[in-house]
Amino acid sequence: MGSMRDRLTDGLYGAGWAGVKKLPEPAAVALGHRIADFAWKRHGRSVQRLESNLARVVPEAGPEQLRELSRAGMRSYMRYWMESFRLPAVPKERFGRDVQMKDEHILREAIASGRGVVVALPHLANWDLAGAWATTHLGQPFTTVAERLKPETLFDRFVAYRESLGMEVLPHTGGAAFGTLARRLRAGGLVCLVADRDLSASGVEVEFFGATARMPAGPALLAQQTGAILLPATLWYGDTPRMYGRIHPPVPVPETGTRQAKTAAMTQAVADAFASGIAEHPEDWHMLQRLWLDDLEPRDAAGAGA
Repeated sequence: MGSMRDRLTDGLYGAGWAGVKKLPEPAAVALGHRIADFAWKRHGRSVQRLESNLARVVPEAGPEQLRELSRAGMRSYMRYWMESFRLPAVPKERFGRDVQMKDEHILREAIASGRGVVVALPHLANWDLAGAWATTHLGQPFTTVAERLKPETLFDRFVAYRESLGMEVLPHTGGAAFGTLARRLRAGGLVCLVADRDLSASGVEVEFFGATARMPAGPALLAQQTGAILLPATLWYGDTPRMYGRIHPPVPVPETGTRQAKTAAMTQAVADAFASGIAEHPEDWHMLQRLWLDDLEPRDAAGAGA
């Protein structure tokens, strides 16, 4: 049964990928809106979770405003998928025009330092499009980590797609990703990591919109162990097809304290940068899962802290 489900999932993604890539851009945008609105009207568990998360980000919002925010959020989420399906067919010269990055000089100067750079991003707007911007507009290849999807053929599709854009993709599990990332940084390379959710035992507790969440320790640990520069970045959508972003100031390694204390302080600084971007553009935060510890089921919370 599982194998049949995996083949069906892979086939549906493959058909969607091939079909959307061939659509004219206005048609792809319209299709994304229809799919998003259909899912939003059903008000299933993912939409409910999105609204619950948005209620923490915009605590003054009433039920009607949260519903409108979640609708915009679902449209933003589907825009991510439609854009990502189409990215391999987009002329590379468009990325420099379609992505406008504030304080781009911070990233350029960090890369030029030769120390290696870790860019940490939340699930805002389209991080794949930002990656395509880096490899084309900046001419800078980079390494990232992706969740190992099921079925394996689906994961292979995502890896091949991202590698076609100039990214080196490491699986999150089943390999020595941390060691490879450290080697790339020591060689002066660029590493980009989506880093606003981590329920594993290595996750660092942070204060995030007034409650406790866990975020990955990896960006802070990599910066400490390799001497790389840690830069948070946030993204948001503007008018189609333009996306905007901001490179935040470097997060310094504290001069004193244990490694654990330094990691906690740096991860909190990253979380604060994420929060500033999410608060300004909550509709572009694609967090359809539980994030805060007091939202977890008791079994999930016990497993996360095991």
